[in-house]
Amino acid sequence: MSKGSVSYALNGNPGLSEPTRQRILAIAEEVGWRPNRAARALSAARAGACGLALARPAHLLAYDPFFPKLISGIEAELSTRQIALMLQMVDDVEAETRALRRWWAERRVDGVILVDLRVVDPRVPVVEQLGLPAVIVGGPGPTGKLPYFPGHDAQRVRQIVDHLVSLGHRRIDRVAGLAAFAHTQGRTRAFREALARAGATGTALSTDYTTQAAAAATKKLLERSPAPTAIVYDNDIMAVAGLGVVQEAGVAVPEGLSIASLEDSTLCEVVRPSLTASSWDVEAFGATAARALVKLIDEAAGHRRVDDFAAVATEPGEPALVVRASTAPAPH
Repeated sequence: MSKGSVSYALNGNPGLSEPTRQRILAIAEEVGWRPNRAARALSAARAGACGLALARPAHLLAYDPFFPKLISGIEAELSTRQIALMLQMVDDVEAETRALRRWWAERRVDGVILVDLRVVDPRVPVVEQLGLPAVIVGGPGPTGKLPYFPGHDAQRVRQIVDHLVSLGHRRIDRVAGLAAFAHTQGRTRAFREALARAGATGTALSTDYTTQAAAAATKKLLERSPAPTAIVYDNDIMAVAGLGVVQEAGVAVPEGLSIASLEDSTLCEVVRPSLTASSWDVEAFGATAARALVKLIDEAAGHRRVDDFAAVATEPGEPALVVRASTAPAPH
């Protein structure tokens, strides 16, 4: 049977002889076929949802302030437009790629937000091939044709390094995130450039963002000769973990060692000493990315003007260095 004949029979349309129609319906009954009304609705209209898959351990979200803030900003923007946010935790970027393919094939989402861009990222060519509207949060620069939002990484690194250099620090080390992440590589470049410009030295150790890895990296840095007079951490969770290790080692903060974080949160305020950190509006950052994604979805549907695209690849606000008690002049 042709597809047209089967469609006529299953949808009750005229144009078939009654014996042919009955043959098709009998086979459909035999194989257990039933119409998927949800799929029919989705084929003719939007899904009314945007997707966000996170290839990180689920338990990390319980105490990592960044992603709750980011998700809050995304949700705040989407909810004003009656668009749902589909959030899924996956094991790795390959599992995320499979999820993106499945979401789009089943028309469960109208677009997606990609986070934690890899240096070589399989998701980018996939979403471009599928024609799936997508924006990148945390990208260091243009990746394919997808709009990106870098997150002020280089600027925040420079702010902290310049602050420590102004205090006389010349041996500044860093506890970094995953080396496979593109934003980690971007931060490392900015870190090295800032040190070289100031005539300072330092090294960076990559971790998986867990407190255990941050603690182990801190111990390694303290054992080096010469030991650093300041350590910069890529996020607040690792900075708090590092602070505990330093204090257990009997090193006074900030008299013997200064500590700073590239991410600010309430944690940085409540620990003692409170942590110097780079503060920026993560909620507004998420809302801006969501707004850009909605405009891409509208463009794909032919429901938007050309000048609507102006907000894409722009970022809200400027990061501000919040100097607290964990940084002080370098020890002699």
